[in-house]
Amino acid sequence: MPGPSSSRPVGTVTRGTTNPNRLRRLDRWLVSRAGRVLRSAPDPLVVDLGFGASPVTTVELADRLHRVRPDVEVVGLEIDPGRVRAARAAQRPGLSFARGGFELGGLGARRPVLVRAANVLRQYDEADVPAAWARVVDRLHPGGLLVDATCDELGRRASWVAVGADGPRSLTVSLRLAGTDRPGEVAERLPKALIHRNVPGERVHAWVAALDAAWERSAALRGFGARQRWIATCRALAADGWPLLDGPGRWRLGEVTVAWTAVSPR
Repeated sequence: MPGPSSSRPVGTVTRGTTNPNRLRRLDRWLVSRAGRVLRSAPDPLVVDLGFGASPVTTVELADRLHRVRPDVEVVGLEIDPGRVRAARAAQRPGLSFARGGFELGGLGARRPVLVRAANVLRQYDEADVPAAWARVVDRLHPGGLLVDATCDELGRRASWVAVGADGPRSLTVSLRLAGTDRPGEVAERLPKALIHRNVPGERVHAWVAALDAAWERSAALRGFGARQRWIATCRALAADGWPLLDGPGRWRLGEVTVAWTAVSPR
């Protein structure tokens, strides 16, 4: 990555692939969990970092956040100037696009309350992640949040890390339960900070194994549907002492959030 004195956007161009509704699971969580911060912000600025070759998921993010706060401003940032030029055809009041990377260029002195970075850091080395997180968090509004997410091409399996001024806070797993053989399949879509840590001896490996084990123990409920089996799985995880940060209202959506301390790299 370029140093702090560089005027160029910080980072490298990603592959840029995306699909409509690919980030719906993440956006649903953002509306729920970050809605309070967004509603109270004096300057409700949100950044979609690395929106890719198409602005479709940035447009969807703006649509979803406008339901929480109608005057929210969403800015899509990309390093590739060609992508920015093409995306500007989708601009409208409250939605714009600019050139920028982890330094959050194009915002001037403004500080966003929320930064969504989906399928961006997965293309970097694990060693680059802490510096990228720190650079983004340093630009956040007090109380703001960075969400570093990864998902599959259709958004059926996703996971994300919530990062604040105090560092990473949680890991969320979100699955399309219909057709899920085992929740541990999400291991292929863990954020870069964790995906290479899914090996024996690491906390996240124990977490993925616990997900699968609790899912198997809840197999008797499969006749009542995947949702009931998943809720039972999450209850079992909580009973086993995992520090879950959500409850049945989120579990029924195929989500579960665990404290970062339970999965952080050793």
